[in-house]
Amino acid sequence: MAKRPAEDDGQTTPAVLESGERPVADSGVPDGQDFEDEFEDEFESEDEIMEAGIDGRPDEEREAEEKAAGAMEVDQQTFIPGRNKLDAGQTLAPDLSTYELLHTLEPTWPCLSFDILKDSLGDNRKSYPATVYAVGGTQAAQGRERENQIMVMKLSGLSRNDQAAQLNSDSEDDDDDEETSDPILETKSIPLTSTTNRIRAHQSPQSSSSTPATTLTAAMQESGDILIHDITPHLQAFDTPGFQIPPNASKPLSTIRAHKKNEGYALDWSPLVPAGKLLTGDSTGAIFATTRTEGGGFVTDTTPYTGHNSSVEELQWSPNERNVFASASSDGTVKIWDARAKTRQPAISVKVSSSDANVLSWSHQTPHLLASGHDDGTWSVWDLRQWKNQAGAEKSKPVAHFEFHKEQITSLEWHPSDDSIVSVCAGDNTLTLWDLAVELDDEESRYTADVKDVPPQLLFVHYMEGVKESHWHPQMAGQVMATGGSGFGVFKTISV
Repeated sequence: MAKRPAEDDGQTTPAVLESGERPVADSGVPDGQDFEDEFEDEFESEDEIMEAGIDGRPDEEREAEEKAAGAMEVDQQTFIPGRNKLDAGQTLAPDLSTYELLHTLEPTWPCLSFDILKDSLGDNRKSYPATVYAVGGTQAAQGRERENQIMVMKLSGLSRNDQAAQLNSDSEDDDDDEETSDPILETKSIPLTSTTNRIRAHQSPQSSSSTPATTLTAAMQESGDILIHDITPHLQAFDTPGFQIPPNASKPLSTIRAHKKNEGYALDWSPLVPAGKLLTGDSTGAIFATTRTEGGGFVTDTTPYTGHNSSVEELQWSPNERNVFASASSDGTVKIWDARAKTRQPAISVKVSSSDANVLSWSHQTPHLLASGHDDGTWSVWDLRQWKNQAGAEKSKPVAHFEFHKEQITSLEWHPSDDSIVSVCAGDNTLTLWDLAVELDDEESRYTADVKDVPPQLLFVHYMEGVKESHWHPQMAGQVMATGGSGFGVFKTISV
């Protein structure tokens, strides 16, 4: 924009330059006349720039005008899945800046139980793209039970979320070095004729460096049978070019029929018996133990452990005592057992909830801590040092108790290497992560986003429709895999 000439008679027209002529230098502003800059009032100071709104006006003035014109009001309240309701037409979308990794997949039929398999890719992995091996049991629709199967899965190419990669990178070179790829799901199936209520895997040590570890699965069927399979060949087929799965690999090594036609959900392999020792519980309250023999067969003790007067919902072996296990039941109790007891009766019994006790998790880092999840949405942490005898156990109180969820707790699990972190799944379509090390009187944790009734120990809320079960990956710190009615999800948050 040209400068305005000094006023003389108000009619002077600037001379037009002929071709080849050069402009003559301005002789300046005559004495006694000031140069007038039409922009001088707009950029007087940095303070004024900071105070101006996006259109040059103060924010208060603009906001008042927008409100008067009927501008849309923005809801500034914190939305908590499971606690707040969506209006018609509303959907939830994840904030990708809070996830380091986030992938979902939907199988043909939902798997309401699964387990993560330890692999040979190394411990404490942090590189991307990530790879996960898992096994799940399907729940086909009524009338199509013969479409059920055990799914042996390999999830590869799980890249880090772009937003998290940018936030966490120390330099531009970090992003260039990290490979990005599309996620890939590979599956090997074992046909079944019944729904799988619960499935758990067990790995025996390698007999030699040239042979893989033997991986066994136990699948508790809706029919009441427990099927034990060796899925080692299925895993080899993923990573060995040209490998053919033997025709008989889909046949179970053993079928446990001790529960007769009573279905159940409680199932756990002992972490301290390398060959394999399995506990199973059913809806009548009976618990059976099955042991693998030296010849590779399985023997079930036909005398059950009894003591619950209702369905056994969960079983957990002690992580450090070979002959001790815990059970949770819909009778609201948690019981501690000595597997060697000839009476087959519990040593300790504690009423943990007025509702069903659905799930248990025994801390592997701090073995005297046991967590229980209940049908009324609450969950608790118990110090087993207070359960040395029945009298002391009956008087004991949980060392932590949470009432955040408003629907039944369907799964909970301690972090494999951090004894203060717990994951919890609930019927309100949420998977929450908790840090029990946060103190109630911490100055920074007195308020959680100014939301009432939110414990400061709550780290993260992940929305997942119909979530039923979740597990921490034992070799990738902080990575969680979950399953539910909407399929599988694999994620890692920036919180853990």
